[in-house]
Formats: sequence, C-alpha cells, structure tokens
Amino acid sequence: MEWEMIFAEMSYNKEDGYVGKVQFQVKGHKQPYEMALQSKKGKDWAYGLFFKDKAGPEEEIELVEEELEENDEMYDALVEAARSALVQA
Repeated sequence: MEWEMIFAEMSYNKEDGYVGKVQFQVKGHKQPYEMALQSKKGKDWAYGLFFKDKAGPEEEIELVEEELEENDEMYDALVEAARSALVQA
C-alpha cells in the first residue's frame, strides 16, 4: 500500500500521557485519513482511524485498518512521525 504523510503532531502531559494525530493519504483512495494516537508511557499505543475531512468508502477505510494491523512498518512509521512532532506541555 502506497501512502504519503500530510501532517503529524503530538503533545505530552502527565495527566493524559502522549496524545497525537497523523494525517495521511493512500494512493488511489478517495479521502485522506487521520489516525489519533494515545499512550500513557509512549510504548503501547491505542489508536483510532478516521477519514480526515469527510466520509469516504467503507471498503477503503477497512483496507487501511487491515494494513495497519498487518504492516508493522507502516504503523511504526506513522507513530514515529507523530513522536517526532512531540511538543511538551
């Protein structure tokens, strides 16, 4: 799956831990995506995948979800992009 980063950000505070988001587009998909990230200690990440601006085809977001589950390289690259944008609060 070919994808391209659009935007990444992350912040940290003691109460919430690490909270960030990564926006990216996938070649051939109608809408870009946003992945919200959260981790108390910066090791185990919870995430949610959404369409960035408006809803797109359900089949496409399901393909990206599958790819994130199976492709550690893609998942790690998205998390690292957000971590690299870390701003301390």
